[in-house]
Amino acid sequence: MRNKKPVFFIVLFIALIMAYCAIFIGAPDMRFGIDIRGGVDATYEPVGLDRKATPKELESARTIIETRLDAKNILDRDVIIDKDNGCIIVRFPWKAEETDFDPQKAMTELGETAQLTFRDDEGNILVTGSNVVNSEPGRYPSNGGNVLKAGQYVVSLTFDEKGNQLFSDATAKLIGKNINIYMDDTLIQTAMVSTHITGGEAIIDGMENYEVAKSLSDKINSGSLPFSMTTKNHSTISPSLGKGALNVMVYAGIIAFCIICVLLIFYYRLPGFVACISLMIQIAGQILA
Repeated sequence: MRNKKPVFFIVLFIALIMAYCAIFIGAPDMRFGIDIRGGVDATYEPVGLDRKATPKELESARTIIETRLDAKNILDRDVIIDKDNGCIIVRFPWKAEETDFDPQKAMTELGETAQLTFRDDEGNILVTGSNVVNSEPGRYPSNGGNVLKAGQYVVSLTFDEKGNQLFSDATAKLIGKNINIYMDDTLIQTAMVSTHITGGEAIIDGMENYEVAKSLSDKINSGSLPFSMTTKNHSTISPSLGKGALNVMVYAGIIAFCIICVLLIFYYRLPGFVACISLMIQIAGQILA
């Protein structure tokens, strides 16, 4: 009969290594929701609109909120459109190590009307988002006069009468220079003026793919929304409350694990000890996953 002790100790060693990695590597990097980290859960609805917002308008409003969350470096968030009720649900956690975060101010800023502007390199505003009639992603037309760009992904812009005049005057002066597009104070795109643009239509080329073009187009369209968003209802969870709940759950898990191991070893002796090792490996694997 072969000696199985080496296999047993190898498995035990692997279990201990996994437990160490789970405690000191996996657990600190574990992603917690707002119920643990604390955060904000808010529902936004349009203000100043005498009709139900269209799906396209809600999509543009979501783009505004996500852009503002990006500017605040809040990347771990959920922004969900509720088309049936014409509202947007936003959930985001507290910033790590932040003690002076004002959730009410943050929710108000997220719902404000977007300020989309086209500026030169000196920061002078040339055209605003209210002058943009529409923006769409697409491909550079084959009859666009540049065979090298034909088929490339672009974003097309259509301006109203006032925007046409302003944009025409701006491009006449900025040939060979940049026009920068800002959402509030966040730069979202820079494009170089290659020619004097008239006729109220323009094309932004250099898009990597359709997704990039659509993202920019949505941001530009959001700058011409006729409404702002306000919080219909919201709830906040403080970081201290979430941390307290986490500590209780951790202690409860440790106590439960110890009780299970004691009972297994008491009733089954060595097979029970082996079962405890298996349970440790399973728990460590879930934490590291």
